[in-house]
Amino acid sequence: MGAGHDHHHAAVSTAAHRHSGRLWAAFALLGALMVVEAVTALRTGSLALLSDAGHMFTDVLGIGMALAAVAATRRPGADPQRTFGLYRLEVLAALANAVLLAGVAVYVLVEAVRRFGHPPEVLAGPVLVVATLGLLANLAAFALLRPGARVSINLRGAYLEVLADLLGSLGVIAAALLIAVTDWWWADPLVAVAIGLFILPRTWRLGRTAVRILVQAAPEHLQVTAVHDRLAAVPGVAGVHDLHVWTLTSGMEVASAHLIMAPGADVGAVLAAARTALHEDFHIEHATLQLEPGANPGACGPVEW
Repeated sequence: MGAGHDHHHAAVSTAAHRHSGRLWAAFALLGALMVVEAVTALRTGSLALLSDAGHMFTDVLGIGMALAAVAATRRPGADPQRTFGLYRLEVLAALANAVLLAGVAVYVLVEAVRRFGHPPEVLAGPVLVVATLGLLANLAAFALLRPGARVSINLRGAYLEVLADLLGSLGVIAAALLIAVTDWWWADPLVAVAIGLFILPRTWRLGRTAVRILVQAAPEHLQVTAVHDRLAAVPGVAGVHDLHVWTLTSGMEVASAHLIMAPGADVGAVLAAARTALHEDFHIEHATLQLEPGANPGACGPVEW
């Protein structure tokens, strides 16, 4: 019943692999600029630039997760003990990303509040140069990732992160210009607060999504009762129980269920119809279905959990 899953994700993996060169280029470019921004922020005292470096870190990590996912799906000779492969590494990396980024955002907000009382001088010139380089790097990464964003959810996530980071770079540039022209030192902590407040909700959503996947909750966009009712409506199915739907990794939903067969129903026809229903109505490509004869309702023992 799970054959459709293999074909679908092999196709996505192949499409993502074709763009791996672009991914590596964007990863190297943003990684280098992230280090330059962080070092410059510490040397110039710019909190806004430091917060932008923290946000750029999410871009680098997001692209790194996309590269890891491509490598994991194409890895030959997979360990037979890892029956689901290494897909969950992406989710663990996303959770680590959320925790680290939340720490950076909180630090920036606390430091910004402290600076409002006595804003330190910021070397606007170097900040402006590096922020402009960061903006150009984001634009280049945006162009590199755009083609692959249409074929892979991993690439699409990295693409959207880079798009959002453009706003942070523009904010730092605006703050540096204000300081250079007016010596209004409050511009730096104000922009830092804006970037921190922009990052926190995104961090919360990323962490919440990762935790939902790790606890194997049903996908938010999918109603389990709707899946149950749709399977129950398949011709030849007299009942459905022990239904589970969860997410293995981003964009990969998995289901398992026990279907009670109606008297005289054809096993092959029921399996094909159930598979089609899950694929077309819920985009579930991988499902394990156990068929039970209706004349023997005790075929499936009670489940303790």
